[in-house]
Amino acid sequence: MCGIVGMVAKSNVNQDLYDALTVLQHRGQDAAGIVTCDGGRLNQRKGNGLVKDVFHNRHMQRLTGNIGVGHVRYPTAGSSSPALAQPFYVNSPYGISLAHNGNLTNSAELSQEIFQADLRHLNTDSDSEVLLNVFAHELQSLGKLEPSADDIFTAIAGVHRRCRGGYGAIAMVANYGVVGFRDPNGIRPIVFGTRETEAGVEYMIASESVALDALGFKLVRDIAPGEAVYIDVEGNLHARQCADNAKSTPCIFEHVYFARPDSIMDGVSVYKARLRQGERLAAKVLALRPDHDIDVVVPIPDSSRIAGQAMAYNLGVKFREGLVKNRYIGRTFIMPGQSQRKKSVKQKLNTIPLEFKDKNVMLVDDSIVRGTTCQQIIEMARDAGAAKVYFASAAPPVRYPNVYGIDMPSAEELIAHDRTEEEICELIGADWLVYQDLEDLVASSVEGNPEVSTYDCSVFTGEYVTGDVTKDYLAKLDTARRDNNKSDLDDAAVMGLHNDDADSL
Repeated sequence: MCGIVGMVAKSNVNQDLYDALTVLQHRGQDAAGIVTCDGGRLNQRKGNGLVKDVFHNRHMQRLTGNIGVGHVRYPTAGSSSPALAQPFYVNSPYGISLAHNGNLTNSAELSQEIFQADLRHLNTDSDSEVLLNVFAHELQSLGKLEPSADDIFTAIAGVHRRCRGGYGAIAMVANYGVVGFRDPNGIRPIVFGTRETEAGVEYMIASESVALDALGFKLVRDIAPGEAVYIDVEGNLHARQCADNAKSTPCIFEHVYFARPDSIMDGVSVYKARLRQGERLAAKVLALRPDHDIDVVVPIPDSSRIAGQAMAYNLGVKFREGLVKNRYIGRTFIMPGQSQRKKSVKQKLNTIPLEFKDKNVMLVDDSIVRGTTCQQIIEMARDAGAAKVYFASAAPPVRYPNVYGIDMPSAEELIAHDRTEEEICELIGADWLVYQDLEDLVASSVEGNPEVSTYDCSVFTGEYVTGDVTKDYLAKLDTARRDNNKSDLDDAAVMGLHNDDADSL
């Protein structure tokens, strides 16, 4: 999962892009990058690390220009090399920089096409570079010296015909404008908004509405599945549906974990969706154990806090912050390498013993993926004196890998894969384990916007909405994602060391 942002403004966009990426930092902590365009020259800065570590004052001063794109990355598989930091760039046609969130399921086939038919070179194994080159080829094949909005949309239509999977992307065409587009199934999120200034209207496209809010932009709407929104350098907005048979099946895991609670996605408040998840989870607990002996509900910070509050209220028990988070440790789920994840859990959380001692504690988390975090936290709760430790997941069992841009690990690394809930409970060491029902999870989101009634729930069901995910594909993905095949993080990346200068392309 990654965060993307693009802007067309009336003054330099460097500071706004930096601020937007900081707001989207939760979507990726591996690398960050910005490319701006000033008088036909593209200025770039990218590298491994957090936004605050990649960009220093000297870099910001060189990222001049009124249009630009930015990206925060986390790796879906393989290396976290600085070469994979985005935005990516090609010089032909026009000079195009692209930031991408998602995953192409036919990336391998497209890589062959790009080399053999399009006569283009790929420098990495990133599907984002594949997406960029497909768009560039489709635009170049039109043979226009100056691309119009119609040309941009024609090229995006070609992208949709050739690319499969989940993708939200923003591309900057040097000297001409910025275009945002979304996969025909609407799996990955992307929105756009406007800001009124004395000089005129400015535009921002981003992964989440919270990036717009933080910078004073007004959310206009989500980009529809298969749609492209193009803002030219003069500040004119153009929009067009570019895909046949587009349908809305957004990723429900955004509502469970990834998105910030203050975001609005496809008309659904993430905050309210998580409240409803907690309410429905409480109803299930009461149905299964009407005479439960739960003394206190303790959330595992941060993304389960909202569901935990609603759950405690509906159970009629106390809600307490029994776990204190070290906010200088990143999100455990998106850290590459099992050993690093294990190490980080106890660095990240500490117990408040008085909230656990001699109590029957219900721990609540947004989901259980590998089981690494919940197993260690249950041990911490017992060490803090808990009489009994129950565990609730606001999402159903995660049994299948994600193929649309979330680093769900190898199927064998998923604790729920080929296991019953009773077996999972024993493995994590809980006295009782309760999962959210899938119907209740979906209903929690649908209630926020009944017009979006279908969601991508493939990690729970194994049903992939693009219809092209075969056993062979999953086997190859499994090999790529196994932790023992993942490269160790570069020491410089861990230490936050980067090249000194912003580069001109």
